[in-house]
Amino acid sequence: MNRQSRNAFRFIIYSLFGIFMFFVPIEIAAVNSIPLDHLVSLIRDVPMFELVYGSLLIIIGTLLPFIRKTWNKDKVTMVLSLIQLTAIPFLIFYLFKIGPQALLADDMIPFIFESIVVPVTTIIPIGSVFLAFIVGYGLMEYIGVLMRPIMVPLFKTPGRSAVDAVASFVGSYSIALLLTNRVYREGRYTDKEAAIIATGFSTVSATFMIIVAKTAGLMDQWLLYFTTTIIVTFTVTILTTRLYPLASFPENYFEGQAGKVEQDVQGNRFKAAWEEAMEVADRAPSLGENVLSNLRDGFNMALKIAPSLMSVGIIALIIANYTPFFDILGYIFYPFTWLLQLPEPMLAAKAASLSIAEMFLPSLLVVDADPVVQYVIAIVCISEILFFSASIPCIMSTDIPLKLKDYLIIWFERVVLSLIIATPIVYWLFV
Repeated sequence: MNRQSRNAFRFIIYSLFGIFMFFVPIEIAAVNSIPLDHLVSLIRDVPMFELVYGSLLIIIGTLLPFIRKTWNKDKVTMVLSLIQLTAIPFLIFYLFKIGPQALLADDMIPFIFESIVVPVTTIIPIGSVFLAFIVGYGLMEYIGVLMRPIMVPLFKTPGRSAVDAVASFVGSYSIALLLTNRVYREGRYTDKEAAIIATGFSTVSATFMIIVAKTAGLMDQWLLYFTTTIIVTFTVTILTTRLYPLASFPENYFEGQAGKVEQDVQGNRFKAAWEEAMEVADRAPSLGENVLSNLRDGFNMALKIAPSLMSVGIIALIIANYTPFFDILGYIFYPFTWLLQLPEPMLAAKAASLSIAEMFLPSLLVVDADPVVQYVIAIVCISEILFFSASIPCIMSTDIPLKLKDYLIIWFERVVLSLIIATPIVYWLFV
């Protein structure tokens, strides 16, 4: 096989396999999902896997910063490392069924460990193996050339970021963030582009959207709900890229790299996309090297995320369920829900405020509310993207230089804009 044929083989076969694993739903044992999700489910079904794997990741991930003496390298890392220490007692409560009964309720520690920590930390290293097929052999560059005329003017991100957006909806935000961080570290996204992608595209998957739709009683309108949620989510992202803090983010590359700037092309775009893909496939390392490198990155990320998910997630739920904090926080959104003439505006405002703790809580709060409120909140809890039980700790474990105030400001902007855009759409649908 000559060099040109080898490059074409790498690009076509590896990319098609990557697309299959991440983006093609198949039905196995009456479950319709992407092959990667089926593989993760198969691994999670191994006896004692979840208990042993999840526990080891939490314990090792919590202690590692102190062993490596990196826990106090800056104020944010120091505070987060200290908060993560609570993950170990929470784990002990879960394993030995001791401690406050309120924390052992199904929607507290068991929910965080079984529904967030284990699934997220399992899919990241497994997904990282197959990420090599998506990232390493020209697919992102090929898509980038084709999608650049859409992504750059709308989202101010390279064409290749379209892959991240699709990865979130058909896979999960954790996989999309792993992809974003990998491309960012390689100098193919600037700080600003990586921040826009992480906070604008990394929403929960379509499969989790089904859970929200079921809770809100919207499954009879599933296709309509899915479509409106996508429209609202990406419209909000278009707007937040033009607001502080994302609008003023620096255009630097990771660790001062020169950066691999995605070039626009003239003439035949498909031909240019093919040539770009061939160049990348030619420079790419062997599949074995690529897979091992990605797997190492995946496990490192899982170790960083596990204690954050366990500690920050449970603390957020404690605050949400046992303090008046979110009742008070709801007043921030009350002027918007009142002006938008939502039924039960205070309930809608509190539900919107709960989204910062855990994206699923708002839909639970409005389960008996007016149908308009249910529909609007079901959209908002997806389109707001940022929440402390999972997505924020996941982003914090990447190298993307977002600060705590950035998360809070972007979350506020996304909730307000989601309410403003979603409410008239829902009223129009219900008329």
